[in-house]
Amino acid sequence: MSAMEPVSASGGALRPRTLAVFTEWTGERYAAETALRHKAGGEGERGPGDGWATVSYGELRRRVRESGRALLGLGVAPGERVAVLAETRPEWTYTHFGVLAAGAVLVPVYPTAGEEELAWVLSDSAAVVAVCDDAAQAARVEALRAKLPRLRAVVAMDELRTLPGPAPEAELLARAAAVDPDSDASIVYTSGTTGLPKGCRLTHANLGAIQDATLPLIKGGPGDSTYLYLPLAHLLAQLIQFTTLLEGGELCYFGGRIEDVIAELAVARPTHLPSVPRLFEKLHSVVLSLAESQEGGADRFAEAVRLGVLAADGRLPAESQDAYEAAEKSLCSLVRGAFGGRLTWALTGGAPIAPATLDFLRACGIAVFEGYGMTESGGVISLNHPAGVRYGSVGRPIAGCEVRIAEDGEVLARGPMIFPGYHANDTATAQTLDPEGWLRTGDLGELDADGYLSITGRKKELIITSAGKNITPTELEFAVQRSRYVSRAVMIGDRRPHPVALITLDAEEITAWATRESIDLDPARPGDHPAVRALVEEAVTAANATVSRPARVRAFRILPEEFTIEAGTLTPTLKLRRRAVAERYAGEIEELYG
Repeated sequence: MSAMEPVSASGGALRPRTLAVFTEWTGERYAAETALRHKAGGEGERGPGDGWATVSYGELRRRVRESGRALLGLGVAPGERVAVLAETRPEWTYTHFGVLAAGAVLVPVYPTAGEEELAWVLSDSAAVVAVCDDAAQAARVEALRAKLPRLRAVVAMDELRTLPGPAPEAELLARAAAVDPDSDASIVYTSGTTGLPKGCRLTHANLGAIQDATLPLIKGGPGDSTYLYLPLAHLLAQLIQFTTLLEGGELCYFGGRIEDVIAELAVARPTHLPSVPRLFEKLHSVVLSLAESQEGGADRFAEAVRLGVLAADGRLPAESQDAYEAAEKSLCSLVRGAFGGRLTWALTGGAPIAPATLDFLRACGIAVFEGYGMTESGGVISLNHPAGVRYGSVGRPIAGCEVRIAEDGEVLARGPMIFPGYHANDTATAQTLDPEGWLRTGDLGELDADGYLSITGRKKELIITSAGKNITPTELEFAVQRSRYVSRAVMIGDRRPHPVALITLDAEEITAWATRESIDLDPARPGDHPAVRALVEEAVTAANATVSRPARVRAFRILPEEFTIEAGTLTPTLKLRRRAVAERYAGEIEELYG
């Protein structure tokens, strides 16, 4: 089979045989269509003068060839590893596909990674080239050279395509055509919540299986635009990149500042938006705060959402039509406008999204689909989609992926998208993959009668109290976090008599609330104010009512700071590092039990 011969995916969609010829394949089909859109201008880019520049599929293919030829010129051999340490931007995409076209293996690195993690990923993967965002990131890598004997070159991303001595184009095309689907495409290091990250090997066939299963579910194509602000070091963002370009859509990159994302959405006007739940929950909170600033606004907001959900479900009574149209004009259309007015679907994962936020968005005509997966599964195990959605679940398993629940409640998955194992770590591979090919996800879950999967907790995060009670902390934590005033809640209680909680505040929401209530807060310690503590106590009491008696929190402490990547209490994908939290706040925890 020719490398350029299309492979038929389920539902009739087509894709190239490997990712090594991806941009050759898309360049032939969509040459003149817009592939990329971004804020900055540059060579070969088109722009309407509105501050956004575009890159065609033909130009994307040319730039990828330049990147791939440069890597060959640096002596990169088939199967060698090339690390990419950069923020999400077009050059990431050029480099990514250039690495694959060269027959090499991509090793994405979070630009926020600390020195220990950076050194580990580069050394464990035996990367021979590191492509860095800028001179500052390159200097970080250069400072580690003594620990990286296999590293031959450190290159700034903007300079990669212009390096002297690139290999001939024919050599690159031959190298790309020779890549086997079962060879590694990426080694993605999981940002583990404990210990150093492990390198997940993902083959071209693994990632192709994900495309085969998901392309028929959420349609796109020329004229569609996907706004991308998620880090391309994360597998989900890479999968979104593949799907958008495979269908001939436009990938629109954010301008580089997270705080500008909501403002940019109104200008970028995407049709598709992958995101973490926090963005949607933030917008929900902002709109609710605006409503509450007006007399009777909170009640009008609640009624607008109620009517919108009824309309979305096709259950709106005829007598409520006029009230719904008024709500649509005063609220729903404005919210859609905040997303640019063209958004047809949004995708979210990584953490549960608040039910109230889902209702708010549904009422406004914006479908948000939750999915579930992990790096070891190629990024996706199950997915809600337009033809099959059950709110509160993470959808049904995708085509080709078997899912079953083990006796202890762990979710197990098997299929062609499951990784072959960890890089240079047979022990961890044997612990994660059983002899029959089942992936032990480490997550606890349930399958309902219709095959929809719900995730109920993390197996290794189970708390066993000194009384022998088994508690899944996430159930109560997520219930507390439904309060718009709470950023994070962390249950403590392993080998303790009962659970307690550490809680962080949403600074923006608390500040806005204090302004409305004319309350002066100490900006350094807002949680010390009795009124703020009462707000949090209300959230904890409501959450306690949703869980069994042994799982209820008996005491809590409001922390004066949020958990952060920099402090080591969050991973680069914003997952909680529980051990780090317990160590950092050991004194506060002892006081709660004292």
